[in-house]
Amino acid sequence: MTSNYTEGRTIIDEWNDVEVPPAPKIEAVTLDPQKSAILILDILRQNCIPERRPRCAASVPRIKRLLDKGRGKAVLVTYSIFPQAMISDIIAEVAPLADEQIVESGPDKFLETKLEEILREKGIETVVVVGSAAHGAVLHTASAAVFRGFEVVVPVDGMSSDMAYAEQYTTWHLANAPMLGNHIRLTRCDQVSFFDD
Repeated sequence: MTSNYTEGRTIIDEWNDVEVPPAPKIEAVTLDPQKSAILILDILRQNCIPERRPRCAASVPRIKRLLDKGRGKAVLVTYSIFPQAMISDIIAEVAPLADEQIVESGPDKFLETKLEEILREKGIETVVVVGSAAHGAVLHTASAAVFRGFEVVVPVDGMSSDMAYAEQYTTWHLANAPMLGNHIRLTRCDQVSFFDD
């Protein structure tokens, strides 16, 4: 049997015929607060306001509740900004405390930063990744975390983009890509909890 590819057809030719796969399952997770960190990626005035990215702006209250829950259990919280942004650009509702660290990088927040060192020094084994853009910082930082030996939790309602499709394909990729699917758990912000010491 000849495949469409060998007949000269590409995914571009078949674009409108591709069937959307079933949505991945999400699950509640309970994490060890001493071995977990929350990574808040690029929630900035430049890209997370209703006028620019309404989906990101809508995620901020959910991220804030997750952040408050984590801080209440003394979970490590680390932030990122993209180049040319400033710490003061982080949306006020989820702004860092004085002792919370910030890294600056492009889509992969491990690249040319001290993020891995920050996590290793605190004995972190699992990172909870939220942010904008789903198809940028979330996808690449979550993947990079797995490739560095971390377990990853991604609340799907805490990652956003400028369009739903980018969130959809990122979710599918995180759940199904080689190696990633075995080390990434998809959840919602309100389904993340931290057990008591």
